Amino acid sequence: MAESTSAVETEFLADQILTRKRSLVSDEKRFSTDVENITDESSRKQPPRRRIIRVALLFATAAVILGWWISATVLKATRPRWVQQTVFAWMFLLIIAFRFIPNSAVTRPVAAVWVPVVQKPWYRIPRRLRLAIGWSCLIAFILASAFGLPLSYDDDYGHRAISVLGLIVFQCGFYLSSTNRSEICWPTVVTGLFIQQAVALFVLKTGAGYSLFRYIANLAEGFLTQADVGAEFFFDAATIAKDWFFVNTLAAVIFFIATIQMLYYLGVMQWVIKGFAWLFFKLMNVSGAEAVVAAASPWVGLGESACLVKPYVDIMTVSELHLCMTSGFSTISGAVLSAYISLGVPAQNLITSSVMSIPASIAISKMRVPETEEPVTRGHVVVDRGEENPEDRPVNALHAFSRGGLFGLKVAGYILTNVLTILSLVAAFNAVLTWVGRGFGIDKLTLQLILGYVAYPVTFLLGVPSPEIFTVSQLLATKLIENEFAAYTELAAIQASSNPLSTRAFTIASYSLCGFANLGSLGIQIGVLSALAPSQAKVIARMATSAMICGFISTLQTASIAGMLI
Repeated sequence: MAESTSAVETEFLADQILTRKRSLVSDEKRFSTDVENITDESSRKQPPRRRIIRVALLFATAAVILGWWISATVLKATRPRWVQQTVFAWMFLLIIAFRFIPNSAVTRPVAAVWVPVVQKPWYRIPRRLRLAIGWSCLIAFILASAFGLPLSYDDDYGHRAISVLGLIVFQCGFYLSSTNRSEICWPTVVTGLFIQQAVALFVLKTGAGYSLFRYIANLAEGFLTQADVGAEFFFDAATIAKDWFFVNTLAAVIFFIATIQMLYYLGVMQWVIKGFAWLFFKLMNVSGAEAVVAAASPWVGLGESACLVKPYVDIMTVSELHLCMTSGFSTISGAVLSAYISLGVPAQNLITSSVMSIPASIAISKMRVPETEEPVTRGHVVVDRGEENPEDRPVNALHAFSRGGLFGLKVAGYILTNVLTILSLVAAFNAVLTWVGRGFGIDKLTLQLILGYVAYPVTFLLGVPSPEIFTVSQLLATKLIENEFAAYTELAAIQASSNPLSTRAFTIASYSLCGFANLGSLGIQIGVLSALAPSQAKVIARMATSAMICGFISTLQTASIAGMLI
């Protein structure tokens, strides 16, 4: 019996790791972190009086939230919104509670049931049979989702079949281009694709999922429009009503980043990110650093997500670095969410696409560059608090909000400069191409036209209706050459014209453009990670293009799944 248990445990570890051993760094105190979330380090360093005040404020806040939830549930005027109110009220109550309750209070009872009932029996099954079961369940789930659900008014099974074909072609492409096919961790790939499909099905085909994400999107949109009040102070109501990018969008970016910085000071963002990271860490068998970066990508910027694990970037494996870059390219950040919403893109499409792209980016990256070393942070979920010099640390939440506003101003300035310069550069390059093209009898030869034809077969595999394939492929070319701002601007112009895209083509386009995979972001990613990990600069520069392509196809894969469900 003991030998059987030992064999199961050995196979379990082999299935999770599937890598060669690498000697760990000797100083474990530097790289290991307890996942217990009792109190953060800063609160333990506080004097007893401040700690008592902090605890009292937390309990008072919890009492107010609980009272609000009871009142809002009882009152007739707010009773119809009881689901949303319950979710958000208890989310904040749990955030407060788990500052005093160790995570083990929940994880140990769950593990006591899960391990003997599910985990050990599952790993007694031969590995090849487990993989066959996993792939069979995934394929059955995809086919049932695509062909077992009723059609919408402008959909047909032919286009859904093309979307399924596209998903298969993308996976075959990553497998064939893998740097080490024999080391691919197939459970991670299968789980990632399954989660991506499940999220899409939940949002696009269930009333509860659509309502939940729609509510979150409306909440985000309504919150971001509060920036118009501040912008109106400097301009006027007529200017705000014109919905100028320079005024409305950049004001919302500044306001949002200021809010995020305040939430970081309060510890809310760390709690949210750690929760997402723990989920993907457990489900997809990635290292703690990878899980944190991937989970943070939809919430923070392209480079900021890596900053959350900055003590570990310099010692990451090649596979970890590739995943960190891929996850950044495959999603957008909350800082620019308002910009896309202001361009007319449905907020629920943006949020759903970013959430779906988290497991997709993990699965894709681990196929393209499998793990062949032993990550230092395997087995640990770590979120770096970014401890600053005491002289630079904000003194309170309002100070953090103010400093966040200054940082938001820098980001807004970067967005403005980046969009202006890149659009101008591409226009100049297109002018040269047009001049050259006239010599061959081509009237308007542009980069978008060239890449539009190159991307035509890829766009076809997304399930876009035939008359609109070239239009959508040109939008993809614009996104890759310029940026997603320019592509969404063109999409908004097309929808406002006399010949807009169909509902199916518009939905697929809005999903496929939702990511930072473009040439400008490539430079940002290389610069940020090289600054965090100087010794890895050559590796980062060598892998960055691959990561950008993987991130680009990750958003296309998300659009393909959306195409088989709408």
